[in-house]
Amino acid sequence: MGFLSVLSFAHKLAEGRLHPGGFAVDATAGTGADTLFLAKLAGPRGQVFAFDIQKEALELTQRRLSKESGERLANVSLYQDSHSNMKECIPVEYHGKISVIMFNLGYLPSEQADKHIITLTDSTLSALEASLELLAPGGVVTIVLYPGHEGGEQEAAAVEAWASALPQRTAQAIVYRGIQRPNAPYLIALERKKPL
Repeated sequence: MGFLSVLSFAHKLAEGRLHPGGFAVDATAGTGADTLFLAKLAGPRGQVFAFDIQKEALELTQRRLSKESGERLANVSLYQDSHSNMKECIPVEYHGKISVIMFNLGYLPSEQADKHIITLTDSTLSALEASLELLAPGGVVTIVLYPGHEGGEQEAAAVEAWASALPQRTAQAIVYRGIQRPNAPYLIALERKKPL
């Protein structure tokens, strides 16, 4: 048996934190795979907030969710907005109660998508700062990074530096990556520390 893929490992971390009736955020909706995954975990009493700056991404996400109409999914709120605005968009009653926040950085993985539209370092770092305020104690943030595309290496380095500098009393950070392929996608995950 081989190691889990980066995306599978991110899902594994989320599964341990998000329970039926819980709250989650897909910070980069893309084609909706993570949004649907979170909506299934949270179930009909749960709530998922999904963000993307591209209308096409939200349409793909809505289509994917609609195909699962027989499933018992959480309520999903879709926002055509930057993930850096998640704190302002998510109602205040959810702040500090989110169990999982997932980031899948880079560009929209769709054949028709403009691959020049990518996540940007500044907005990603702002979103990560906001995620720590939204996250419940013991909650997790997963960040899948793609250093292999133009702009991706700089964003990955900045996110890694940001995570490395977090005080341990705030969050614990780990890296999951294959070390023989430096341009391959990899994962940084943060666990919000529980209050003493």
